[in-house]
Parts: sequence; structure tokens; C-alpha cells
Amino acid sequence: MDCKELIEQNTLLSNENARLIKEINRLNSMLGITQSALPENPMTKTITENAISGGESTDSATFSDVNNASDSISKINLFMSLFKGREDVYATRWENKKKQTSGYAPVCLNQWQAGLCGKPKTPCARCTHKSYAALDDHVIESHLRGNIVAGIYPMLIDETCWFLAMDFDEADWQNDISIVRSVCAELNISVAVERSRSGNGGHVWIFFTQPIPAAMARKFGTILLTISMSRRHEICFKSYDRLFPNQDTMPKGGFGNLIALPFQKAARQKNNSEFVDENFESYADQWALLSSIQKISEEMVAGLISEICPRHGLGQELGVLKIGDEEDTEKPWETRKVNLQKSEFPSQIEILKASMLFIPKAAISQRALNHLKRLSSFKNPMFYKQQAMRLSTYGHPRVISCADETREYLCLPRGCENDLLSELEQFGTGVREDTGMPY
Repeated sequence: MDCKELIEQNTLLSNENARLIKEINRLNSMLGITQSALPENPMTKTITENAISGGESTDSATFSDVNNASDSISKINLFMSLFKGREDVYATRWENKKKQTSGYAPVCLNQWQAGLCGKPKTPCARCTHKSYAALDDHVIESHLRGNIVAGIYPMLIDETCWFLAMDFDEADWQNDISIVRSVCAELNISVAVERSRSGNGGHVWIFFTQPIPAAMARKFGTILLTISMSRRHEICFKSYDRLFPNQDTMPKGGFGNLIALPFQKAARQKNNSEFVDENFESYADQWALLSSIQKISEEMVAGLISEICPRHGLGQELGVLKIGDEEDTEKPWETRKVNLQKSEFPSQIEILKASMLFIPKAAISQRALNHLKRLSSFKNPMFYKQQAMRLSTYGHPRVISCADETREYLCLPRGCENDLLSELEQFGTGVREDTGMPY
């Protein structure tokens, strides 16, 4: 074994040692033990401190020069410094070619073991013999080499997270991401845009210097989406449901949603699961791109949240929505305030009344179209009820929208007619109504 191999082996063992120390400290804290029973080893003191702190203080110095030519250990360490989630469990993708089904499942050390595994009769969540495998550098290496497709759970046990990711998979996902990217650039937020495994969507990643509350991260992402919607009204409300993590709190008996890790070899062979530039072309040096990412602190996130909402007249992170019967309407004048100008509407408009109200989009600004669409959109009380009870919010969108649109028309339910006419009158737009069908 030559010197280089010894160094790599030493690094692997050091990383494994750090992981075990973190796991010991986590278990000790659960048992109420304040100090580790392990004797302090001067040679591993630095490793231990980095393991406990998450290594955030040394990331920029350690990984700033990683590139395509770097050794595999440096690449794995850089990868693990960014894509951090729960380390006590991870998931892998499974596929049943016969039934043409696929999905992700937590990796259990007792899976299919006789007398221990109750699958498929007993779900993993109710199994008393489950023993989840830990996420470590060996798993990451196996993922990067294409042996498995790994997914991580972003929300930690204490309901914090190391990153925020936004998922876009609509037909115009590139246009949606371009707007979000420009909004982040204006706010000096460093983002990484990944083309998804399928190639039919993308993820926008934002990384934090330390774990921040999931509720704060999600509020931050929601605000960025709301601003983006004011510039491109076609961004769907379901984008609010495609944030990672997808809940403010940990659901009972679960881990929260998972996200597939990028850079899986099989997907990369199709130029997918890679990071792309503004033209959606893969960066020539993916590792150099990752090493250049600037993480943002909790203080910066909190400052942006308090600054952005008033500056953009959002009122709250979801922006202006129709007030539902169950919502607090103590100050409705604050909720309904919209910062629009008369110039964003035409002086005259013809509304076609049929199964819906068909509003011509020509001469109406993106911000105004986004506002009109929200006249028929409201918070879904079931989402907040499920989240408050720490139940899964799957299948319960955060915002329900009854609006639709075609290439030429924004379509609102006829029940919104009074609200629509009131809004148009406020901005000095004359209205002519036609009961003919649009073509």
C-alpha cells in the first residue's frame, strides 16, 4: 500500500470516527448524559469538534479548490458538506419492472431477515425490529458511482435543516426557474440549479451555514416563490407544496419528505442530475461549481424575511389571497393591500362570460395577472390542520386555486365577478361584458 492509499484510508477512517462520535453524542443526549464516556484523544480532538459543529466553520477553507481533477475523498467530503440531512437514516430507490412501479424506501439492516422483517404485511413504520442504516461516506460513494440511487431526509430530528430545495416539474419549468434564479440574484442569494433525474424538471438549492428551523427555511422559500409569481404569473401555486423540507414540523412516526441526491452516475450519463447554468447547459466542471457555492447564515435569512415582505408589499409570505371563512379577518385592509399601478391594466377590457369569466391577458402586466389569479385562490384549511396535528400533508395543497388559463385568457370562476369588477374599477379599467363564447 503506497503513501497515497494510506492517506485516503486514514481519511476514510477519520470520517467514520467522526460519524460514530456524532452518533454517540446524539444517543447520549437522548439518554440525558451530558458528557461522552469516551476518553479524549488529542489526535481526534479536531475531528470531534468538527463532527459536533457540523464542520461549518471549515467548509469554505477546505473545499474551495475542489474540481474535476480532485481526488475522490475531497469530492465526497465536499458533497457531504452541502447535501446534509439526517445521518441516522437514508433511503434508496427501488423499481419493480414487472409492475412498472418505483419509489424510495428507508434502508433497514433487517430487511427481509426471517423472524425480524414483517414486510410486506407489516409496514416499516410499525415494525418493532426496524434498524435503519446510517448515511455515511460509503453510501455517498456508492451513489456517486451509480450503484444505488440515494435520497436523504432534509428535516433533522430537532426540526431544523441544512438546505432548502425547490422542485419545478411543469412543462415550463425552465422559465419558472429562470425567474426564481433572477430573484435570488437580486437578493445576493447563491443558488445551485440542478436538472432532475428524469430531465423533465429541476431543483433550486439554497444552502445554510448551520441548521436553521425548517419553518424559517420554508417561509423564506415561500417568499421567494411569491415574489417570482408576481413576475411570472404562470408559476403554479403547487410550487408551494414542492419545497424541501415540505413541513414546518416533523410528522408523527415519519421522517418528512425525502429528496433524491444529485450526481447519480446513471442519470449523469444522460446529462441529468447535474447542475446547469442560466442557459440550462451543464457546467463543464461540476465540482468547481459546488465548491464555489456561498452558504447563507440564519441571521441573513431572518433579515431577508423581515425586509422582503414590506419592500414587495406582500403582507405575508403567501402574498394576497382571497380571505377564507376560517381566516382571521381582524385587519382585512392590511391583508388586501396590493401595490399595483393603473398602468398595469388596460383602460378598457372585454370580459367574456361563459362557464367561467374569460379575461384577455393582453395589456395586463404579470403582476396584475398574478393578483387577479389570486382572487380565486385561498389557503387550504386542511393543510394547516394536518400540519398542526403533525400528520402528513400529502395530498393537501397549501393553497387551493380555482383559476385556469389558456394562451390568451385568464379564467376565473363566475363567483369572482364582483371581486373582479371591483378590482378593475379600482385601477380605472372600463369593463364591457360579453356572454359569447371565446375562441
